Amino acid sequence: MDHERRRGAALLRLLHLLWLLPYSRTAPEGPTPAWQDELQNHTFQHTMYCQNWSPSIGLSEAYDGDQLFSFDFSQNTRVPRLPEFADWAQKPGDTSTIFFDKAFCQSMIQEIGPHLEGQIPVSRGFPIVDVFTLKPLEFGKPNTLVCFVSNLFPPTLTVNWRHHLDPVEGIGPTFVSAVDELSFQAFSYLNFTPAPSDLFSCIVTHEIDSHTVVAYWVPHNALPSDLLENVLCGVAFGLGVLGIIVGLVLIIYFRKPCSGD
Repeated sequence: MDHERRRGAALLRLLHLLWLLPYSRTAPEGPTPAWQDELQNHTFQHTMYCQNWSPSIGLSEAYDGDQLFSFDFSQNTRVPRLPEFADWAQKPGDTSTIFFDKAFCQSMIQEIGPHLEGQIPVSRGFPIVDVFTLKPLEFGKPNTLVCFVSNLFPPTLTVNWRHHLDPVEGIGPTFVSAVDELSFQAFSYLNFTPAPSDLFSCIVTHEIDSHTVVAYWVPHNALPSDLLENVLCGVAFGLGVLGIIVGLVLIIYFRKPCSGD
């Protein structure tokens, strides 16, 4: 009986939070000017998520599907995805609402989650990874590689870059944002100056199940034989034991040795 009473009290507290939530978002409505009827519709998406994995709490804000800000809860400040958004990120007017959402999300995980364990299906999305340049490719001119991760759920991942076989240091934050289908996408950016011999790889690990996906980037005008050699070497030595086995089989089959460069 005591257990049931404690469980009922916890649910009652959550009902109070659910009752208060609409009022935290309510704003007075006014008449819509006639000229607004001719404007296109746009969507601003404010998505808070919390989970038992890392990151345990996250906030993403997007406009028409393009992420503007994430939120650094350790510093209690917004993080702009692009430098152009930095001035807007400094406005802390809704910080109290953000922390209300954080407390509500965490209460749902702690109070409701254990009661639903094993009773609802577990959703997983296997990440899909693509790598491309932010600007048209010109050798010798600074550019940015973008590692785009889609079909991500839940939003917990690690992104690493390699140049040939060497890990790339100094990578910036990975930006995670929600999409309309209730899944997530992520972006990682790498500033570089392209050269004809480049081989970059973006290695994405879905932390919840250690599922790893690798996407390669080479200049589009690289010779096919060079591309094949580079990719085979990357598979052979860059993906751990399984990658070594698969890569060696491919290398033996094609009889194409890896250069020592």
